[in-house]
Amino acid sequence: MLAKIKAIRKKRVFSDDFRKELVHLFERGSYSISQLSKLYGVRPHLIYLWVYKYSNFNQKGYRVIEMKQSSTSKVKELEQRIMELEKIVGQKQIKIDFLEEMINVAKDELKIDIKKKSFTPQSNVSGSGKKR
Repeated sequence: MLAKIKAIRKKRVFSDDFRKELVHLFERGSYSISQLSKLYGVRPHLIYLWVYKYSNFNQKGYRVIEMKQSSTSKVKELEQRIMELEKIVGQKQIKIDFLEEMINVAKDELKIDIKKKSFTPQSNVSGSGKKR
């Protein structure tokens, strides 16, 4: 029978200078965590731990959050959509103001009351022409 051979796990040890250099590259915005992970062959979880430990932002009490590219592009798209909707709302408000002014002019100059009064009773005329 073949003897069971246990695989020897290689443990990699990274120097503090190497860790700090990766954190510095991340803080400068040169690379994202995933890019550093692929470039240097280090698991992203480890880099996040190093950022937590060695980051200048962490020492100042800031929380470092990395947004994925898709998230940043989605945020930009949503901001653009908000701007478009605000523009549309502004145009609609101008239209409403104009129409209200036209109603006021019709009431003052032409003596025509266009606005429906809240106390005006509704007409109860059915299709047959009879009142209820």
